[in-house]
Amino acid sequence: MTPTLRIALAQSDFPVGDVAGNEKRIVEMIGRARDESGADIVLFPELAVSGYPPEDLLMRPSFLADCQAALERIAAAARGIVAVVGWPESAGSVLYNSASVLRDGRVAATYRKRELPNYNVFDERRYFHVDPDGGPCVFEVGGVPVGLVICEDLWFPEPLADTARAGAQLVLVPNASPFERDKHAQRDALLAQRVAETAVDGRGVALAYLNVVGGQDALVFDGASVVADGDGHVHQAARAFSDQWLVVDYNAATRKFAPVRWDAEEDEGRDSLAWRAIVRGIRDYCGKNGFAKAWLGLSGGIDSSLVLALAVDALGADNVAAVRMPSRYTAGLSNDLAQEQCDALGVELMALPIERPFQGFLDTLADAFAGRPADTTEENLQSRIRGTLMMAMSNKFGGLLLTTGNKSEYAVGYATIYGDMCGGYAPIKDLYKTEVFALAKWRNAIAGEPVVPPAVIERPPTAELRENQKDQDSLPPYDVLDAVLYRYVDLEQSRDEIVAAGFDAAIVDRVLRMVRVNEWKRHQAAPGPKVSRRAFGRERRYPITNKYPA
Repeated sequence: MTPTLRIALAQSDFPVGDVAGNEKRIVEMIGRARDESGADIVLFPELAVSGYPPEDLLMRPSFLADCQAALERIAAAARGIVAVVGWPESAGSVLYNSASVLRDGRVAATYRKRELPNYNVFDERRYFHVDPDGGPCVFEVGGVPVGLVICEDLWFPEPLADTARAGAQLVLVPNASPFERDKHAQRDALLAQRVAETAVDGRGVALAYLNVVGGQDALVFDGASVVADGDGHVHQAARAFSDQWLVVDYNAATRKFAPVRWDAEEDEGRDSLAWRAIVRGIRDYCGKNGFAKAWLGLSGGIDSSLVLALAVDALGADNVAAVRMPSRYTAGLSNDLAQEQCDALGVELMALPIERPFQGFLDTLADAFAGRPADTTEENLQSRIRGTLMMAMSNKFGGLLLTTGNKSEYAVGYATIYGDMCGGYAPIKDLYKTEVFALAKWRNAIAGEPVVPPAVIERPPTAELRENQKDQDSLPPYDVLDAVLYRYVDLEQSRDEIVAAGFDAAIVDRVLRMVRVNEWKRHQAAPGPKVSRRAFGRERRYPITNKYPA
């Protein structure tokens, strides 16, 4: 009789630091996998006990002891099924990123991650070690030899090849892999490549790839778990950003999985995935930090309009409040568009004009500023008044203030520190201005009726801090600016490489200088969800004091 295995994959959120809650969830899921799904194996994500990334919680002995105790209690509950659970394993003064095989009420085996990522958002070598004596982990379930590697191990050929040579024909891959645009296609190609590298007589190891889901500060984990047959066929992935209970059957004779019957990822394109990533980021950041409501300043411009639409999708209209703060420079159209969007979305809109506090500041500073012309100082005063008012609303009534700056603005410093940068979370921080426009158009296209008023998308961007102000008075056209920024920030190209690509040298020099001199602002910016290849924050960490020219 051909051996078959039923595998349950817990594509779920295991919050960082919630050791007791994660333990409870894992024990409940083990029971569900055994009793409801009839599974032989249940797989949990990388570091499911501690949550990922636990960062300097790993420096606390009490935290590591709690994780150890939780793992032991989970093992005691693993009866009648094999469970694979990720956790931080402390061995004296050495710490490993481990996954343990639990069966018959005990820890039957433990695998220690061999490849520790230390690039982009990852800094695992700060905390974890590689076991010099560690090798492959292969164990038998129902007559089938099953192997285990963890996340980054799959991106290198040796760990999987060693596991295949040790006899595994099915390999489980628990992950904590954050979302970024275009990553799914790269991952699927990698799975097919790794299977092919292990092939003997046309058959390689089959892979069950499970990824965690949920927002964690500036990271959003997308799930999108997937299985790959021993012939390299990659099945349709589970729906991204969705907590799901995934069950799949594996045939040992063919080394193939039965067609998946879970809620699968549709081919919705880059904008759909980016939208859902940001929505999940807002929802989890608010929920995990105890905020039931979100606030934002709504100017009638594209950035705040997009953030409002995202917040409503994340939290519901009843849990979002918008405030317009007109000044002497605010166009009537801006007020009208803010009202139009709030009416369409069912969001409460308040008005707090800033003329009186602005004039009060001008009067107070009049003697000190005597004889000096108005400049950006007066413009920034208006922004800082608005920031103060929004923080006051958040303090008085509760709720999280969302800030509305985009990646282009953060890059070149076209934002006011302690002004429009005030807030606890920055939803579109990793979207360039051109991407903001594209995402607004996409959301309107799928809505059936405008979510962002078309006039907001069509009007020239303006900060409205002086008469007849337009963004393009101070910045290159956004299509040019964003193209230069993408090459410099995301691709890390040098000044000379960007100029060689056909960009005007004077514009490149101007843009790169703005990026360099505004590093201090970005160091003080609120976190926001990463969706790009290289985001500001934990992924791009440049020194503030920096004399390197380009």
